[in-house]
Amino acid sequence: MPRSSTRTSSVRRSRSRRWRESAFGLLLAARVGVMGVLALLLLVAGVWTSWNTARYAMLVKAQGRGTMTVAACAGERCTGPYVPVSGAGGPRSKVTIAQAVAPAKGERVAVVLKPGTSQAVRTGPAGVLHAWVPFAGSLLLAALVVAGGMRLRRTAWVMGLLGALLLGAAFAAM
Repeated sequence: MPRSSTRTSSVRRSRSRRWRESAFGLLLAARVGVMGVLALLLLVAGVWTSWNTARYAMLVKAQGRGTMTVAACAGERCTGPYVPVSGAGGPRSKVTIAQAVAPAKGERVAVVLKPGTSQAVRTGPAGVLHAWVPFAGSLLLAALVVAGGMRLRRTAWVMGLLGALLLGAAFAAM
């Protein structure tokens, strides 16, 4: 009776083939690493850009808070008089706010002034959500990089949906 062997015969690959396989593996790892760095760079840039406005909309206490009445809009800025809520600072005849966050002409909106300037930042949920719009855009861009370059599709879907939800919430709050 012939003896059956459970071992399979191993075929030895050539040295050049093993080197090519290793080089291809290194290229794949480098691609994932470069795309990860690119996605991280996009996210950091989005947070950095958003934080320039969000810190005033979210963290400034009573100092510089007040209401602005929209008087006129020209270009990308709207202007109007400012009245502080608390006793810190006095009323100003003209402050500016981005037209994207300004309500209709004649309406009042809660704002906070950037220190040392006449630029106002909208506060409240609408102002905070609008401040984080650049981060939402970076989430959408990074989702494409994560899906295409890193092949992490579920992670990319989560990032993309979070970015889209943040953009939608900012649009709905305005």
